[in-house]
Amino acid sequence: MKVEYINPFIAATATCFKNMVFVEAKQGVPHIKREPFPKYDISGIIGLSGGAQGSISLCFPMASALAVVSQMIGTPITEAGADLADAIGEIANIIAGFAKRDLVGLNLSISLPNVVISSHIVAGLSGAPTIIVPFTCPLGPFAMEVSLKTP
Repeated sequence: MKVEYINPFIAATATCFKNMVFVEAKQGVPHIKREPFPKYDISGIIGLSGGAQGSISLCFPMASALAVVSQMIGTPITEAGADLADAIGEIANIIAGFAKRDLVGLNLSISLPNVVISSHIVAGLSGAPTIIVPFTCPLGPFAMEVSLKTP
């Protein structure tokens, strides 16, 4: 997977957190996903199709997700539920939309977000590498996973 396909997702994540959550999200070192796979408590997953196929996932420990959503909506969220799932899905959707704008040559379409709440592993597209980009922000750590099969 080419770095020029990952950079728009990284930039979109930083922009989304700055404009919607009002915090700076600092990118860690991207790496290829290898065993043992990280487990997450909640993930917003967006499917990608068109000139490339795959997905982007925004993955959180529960404490980070609760803090991020509370900050974003201006109301304390203290447990997993519909409000948390909706907000995590919306953040993933915004990031995918921003990145899509910068990947015009791939003519991407994005799916509606799916949100998984429970201890889980996110599986990428078979036959395509998955890149994990860790992030930190004042509200806690999280990760973005991008799996993209391009021509």
